[in-house]
Amino acid sequence: MRTFSNPRLDNSASLSEGPRGNLADDLVRRATEHPDASCLSRQDADGWHDVSAREVRREVLALARGLFAAGVRVGDRVVLCSGTRYEWTLLDYACWEVGAVVVPVYSSSPVEHLRHVLADSGAIAAVVETKDAYAELDASSIESLRWVWPIESGGLDDLVALGAEVDDADIDHCRASVRSESLATLLYTSGTTATPRGCALSHGNLSSELDAVIESLPELFTSPDAATLLVLPLPHVLARLVQTGCVRAGVRLGHSTGADLHTDLKSFRPTFLVGVPRVLESLADAASERAHASGRGAVFGRAAEAAIAHSRARTAGRASLLLRARHTAYERRVYRQLRADLGGRTRWLVSCGAPLRERQAHFFAGIGLPVLEGYALTESAGPVCVNTPDDIRIGSVGQPLPGTTVRVADDGELLFRGPQVFRGYWRGSGEPVDEPADGWLQTGDLGEIDGEGFVRITGRAQEILVTAGGKQVAPGVLEEQLRANPLVDQVMVVGDGRPYLVALVTLHAVAARQWARVHGAGTSPRALATNPDLLAEIRASVDAANEQVSPAEAIRHFTVLPAAWTEASGHLTPTARVRRQAVLRDFADDVEALYL
Repeated sequence: MRTFSNPRLDNSASLSEGPRGNLADDLVRRATEHPDASCLSRQDADGWHDVSAREVRREVLALARGLFAAGVRVGDRVVLCSGTRYEWTLLDYACWEVGAVVVPVYSSSPVEHLRHVLADSGAIAAVVETKDAYAELDASSIESLRWVWPIESGGLDDLVALGAEVDDADIDHCRASVRSESLATLLYTSGTTATPRGCALSHGNLSSELDAVIESLPELFTSPDAATLLVLPLPHVLARLVQTGCVRAGVRLGHSTGADLHTDLKSFRPTFLVGVPRVLESLADAASERAHASGRGAVFGRAAEAAIAHSRARTAGRASLLLRARHTAYERRVYRQLRADLGGRTRWLVSCGAPLRERQAHFFAGIGLPVLEGYALTESAGPVCVNTPDDIRIGSVGQPLPGTTVRVADDGELLFRGPQVFRGYWRGSGEPVDEPADGWLQTGDLGEIDGEGFVRITGRAQEILVTAGGKQVAPGVLEEQLRANPLVDQVMVVGDGRPYLVALVTLHAVAARQWARVHGAGTSPRALATNPDLLAEIRASVDAANEQVSPAEAIRHFTVLPAAWTEASGHLTPTARVRRQAVLRDFADDVEALYL
């Protein structure tokens, strides 16, 4: 059993004084110590407008008074269901001012999921985005629910008006009564198979996580001009980390709805950006599409390959003179513009939440935007490992954060322990959380630790396949090798109880369309999925992956599906993990055909 521990760095005193209590104290501190400093940026038709810490606190207090007048008190649950927007951050801190527990829900969630969260959490109030969402909810059917405020129909104005007579001393009393162990949020994990459960994170869990991340990444959070754009939905634990980390560290924060991310990035000009691999891939895809639309697709393709090759060569310590010259030429012609498309000030990208393709990591590194890949879980309040600017190991998720210990169990499962590890899962309306037994978080992921403490993820423990011959196979290794092919979007290896392994493959829409243009092929999903030349390229990737494993672990057959797997189709979670049971159910005939 291999264990690696990272002792806490001793520089947190520079961020604040004294023990951590209520997360809302961070905003109070900023408004008191730096009242005129920019805290948030708000977007309207005229662009971005900075909002000072004093003004943000004023808006938060107005909402907090309304919540107090509505009867929301310490420990009560409040559901927030909306897209990423400025008002969400105000509502988060307003809830924490009165000691309430925030329960975020994805705006894309079906109404049945929203009802489940409301009922399971025992929420007494909810904020939704629109009146339509309110109408669909049928609030009268949820016993605990007393209030619902729609943001876009004047609901927040009504909330502020409700609290007009509340004394600030009442809010101060509520905020001061919150302790480190008090619940701050319930994050309902989407899960790949089971009913969502609420991860109970305390103010102390989140505070410990924030301190560790800020200490590990001072280049991001303590730079005088630090600013970032929130591009993730706020129910995602990474979004919570970015939001609260910026308030704590004094980083200017903007919110992007995602409707026009390209324009938002160029106008906001972040110094760093945090996302999941899907976000980073979408940035690369959008740049490629713009290049093809302007007739520069071939140049972009060559520049991208040069960037990847240059990054790989630098990692290996042997970039040739010719490769360096090609890279320098494309720096002037292509890479500089790619960085300008992100605002021209972005120095670092951070990726967590799912495996990042190694090819994508090398692409961004090659164009001058290094990716700091990490490993994050909802149950750990965010990353427990991350690569740092001074030591990036592409293919790894970095070293454990300060104060965190990682262990590989005898069966290969990664275990983590630290102050950020959650209190447990919520056990139903009004019930206490189910406390972890020994402090070790069982991640469900398989991994390995090298001699310097760098962690690599190798698969999912619960997805281990056992073939009819008794061979145990971790499909994640094969799946990631196939996803290294830019034509491939998602892969699922099947073989539990079967005589051999097969794979279901979906195509990367942008890469497949561009391949079709180059090869003069049909661009419809079905035409691409059956194109012999394209299938031959994927077969080559399958053969290459098979060379790395024993014959019993090799993929015998595969099929390319014309349909994409998405969150909307029910085949991906909001964090882009494949819902294996849903895929097996919906594509059962395709699987069976591979065994005929």
